[in-house]
Amino acid sequence: MSPIPPLPSHHRALTLKSTEVGLELTTVPTPVPSHGTVLVHVEAASVLSYHREIFNGARKYPLPSSTKDGAGFAGGYSAVGRVASVGPDATLLKPGQLVFADCVIHARDDPAGVFYLVGVATGSTDGGRYLANHVWRDGAFAEYVALPLENCVPLDESRLCSAPSAGGLGYSVADLAYASYLLVAYGGLRDIGLEPGETLIVCPATGGFGGAGVMTAVAMGARVIAMGRNATELARLQDRVATTYTAGNSHVETAAGSSTHLRSAIRALRRGGRVSLMGMTDDFADRSVVANNLTLKGKVMYEREDMVLFFKLLEAGLFPRGGGLDGGNENNFAHTKAFGLHQSQEALDAAAEHTGIGRSVVFAPEGMD
Repeated sequence: MSPIPPLPSHHRALTLKSTEVGLELTTVPTPVPSHGTVLVHVEAASVLSYHREIFNGARKYPLPSSTKDGAGFAGGYSAVGRVASVGPDATLLKPGQLVFADCVIHARDDPAGVFYLVGVATGSTDGGRYLANHVWRDGAFAEYVALPLENCVPLDESRLCSAPSAGGLGYSVADLAYASYLLVAYGGLRDIGLEPGETLIVCPATGGFGGAGVMTAVAMGARVIAMGRNATELARLQDRVATTYTAGNSHVETAAGSSTHLRSAIRALRRGGRVSLMGMTDDFADRSVVANNLTLKGKVMYEREDMVLFFKLLEAGLFPRGGGLDGGNENNFAHTKAFGLHQSQEALDAAAEHTGIGRSVVFAPEGMD
């Protein structure tokens, strides 16, 4: 464990007061954890490829009200950082621990009904809007983020980050933030019970979440067929997975987008196959769903149990590494571009372009400032 500096009274955060202005670097009070809360010192916060469109208003996501004290809210997604402080009821999390800090907020008294992504959107329920405006409001685009205890999963830092010569995997903290993409795929694949040795079609497979689906399925021991329209990205996958259309498969993971791709994949499934739908798409109703007794399950994000099991998979060293996936470093499983909080526009622009399997953009609040 690394030592944690004394908590400052204030810290820097990228806040949004209006989509007309966009993210602004501001100084905000540092939260003091109460019961059920953990304060995380952020080391790498993931930036989504479409964050720019959220914060400039192009995507009409429901956002927290900016009227609370006129302070706006800190944007964000999931992050990797260190426990800075915990409430009095914490038993597992300790100051100095490296943790994955998850952005998915569930209401403790209605976990199945109230759900939203802090720093991204408020969700569509009254409960989600209340929590996003009054309780868990600020995301991880900051030096510190306060979250529910259950949103943080301890990481085996020695195993994940130590050099291979010392028995570790040699991952950087910034690269570990790529787990925020991989976890979405893992949640959907685990939801349909993907088993080692089974065959999976990922479509589309060349974007941020689709590419993460390919990597996750390989780590889970599946044979993967990647579908997509980006020939350059498909070429990066050819030494690891099949990239041509093949009939007679078992399962489909779809991350978003094209109903044509999805119909083709569904029609390739054998009788009794399963489909995990993890993104929004056009109408794809197809008679083969009924004719072939297919199971179609929608899945948004993942559960806490998924997070715990996912990091066991990661710590086992089963994810693809090198081989053109990471910009040339044979030890890492991601090619990460890091930016300081003062480089918000550069980071948002980079995230929109630096997409595909193994590619990630993060804010590193201290390492780059």
